[in-house]
Amino acid sequence: MSSLEKVQHSIDGTMKMLYRLSDGHCVETVALPFRKKYTLCLSSQVGCRFNCAFCLTGKQQFQRSLTSTEIIDQYLRAWHYLLEHKKTIATANIVFMGQGEPLDNFEAIKEGIIYFMQTDGIKLGPRQITVSTAGYLPGIKRFLELPPINLAISLHSAINEKRSQIMPINKKYPIGDIIDVVKNFPLAKKQYLAFEYLLIKNFNDQMDDANHLFTLIRELKSIVNIIPFNPYKGTEFIRPTQTEVEQFKQLLVRLRLRTMIRASRGHDIMAACGQLRSPSHQ
Repeated sequence: MSSLEKVQHSIDGTMKMLYRLSDGHCVETVALPFRKKYTLCLSSQVGCRFNCAFCLTGKQQFQRSLTSTEIIDQYLRAWHYLLEHKKTIATANIVFMGQGEPLDNFEAIKEGIIYFMQTDGIKLGPRQITVSTAGYLPGIKRFLELPPINLAISLHSAINEKRSQIMPINKKYPIGDIIDVVKNFPLAKKQYLAFEYLLIKNFNDQMDDANHLFTLIRELKSIVNIIPFNPYKGTEFIRPTQTEVEQFKQLLVRLRLRTMIRASRGHDIMAACGQLRSPSHQ
């Protein structure tokens, strides 16, 4: 079992929760407010083995995967904290976008997802759960073993050479191989494949980048979520301005790609996308 060691509160309402596991390792969970409900960003591993250049989690050494019990416990402790302190009665949605690569811990997240969907008092629907992957192809090939939940692919560039620069996993599992698998995934009427696109100033924010993205996903029922890069101490990457983010969105809109800008939350407590890191490694 884990213990909730610390809760940090952002000025925007986001909360970052630190859990200490039974063996002393730590992971972080983020509670993201949306109107009167919350989404819980759950971790699946202590550290991450894939070392994406833009991600602070990747800077720490991979320790181990979480058990299904630890994943479930993360949710229950965070939800009970919200019930007690925020007076919400709604169950929280789930995104597996915290520390680690969820599909590299397939059996544990599968057990967790089934628990969240079948347990009285929770019973989340499939649209309330999203699994994000950096492109771990063995896990993507098994994705349809899961209930019909949402899949988000961390893309960040549709140009193989560029993507490999910031995501070493692309050298083993190129993005074209991933598209060949997911293009045949069945989707519900209002369900889309999500492509997460971390926008980095002067790296992947030009017209050529937009054109390659269009070519890659134009035949898919998909949505592009643009995420401005979230900086941290020591990074070489630069966050684009809001104007630059809007300009890139308009490039995609003109190409008729369904596109949204995903608001980054929790900057002031290092809780935004790519900023999580176990304290023992800070």
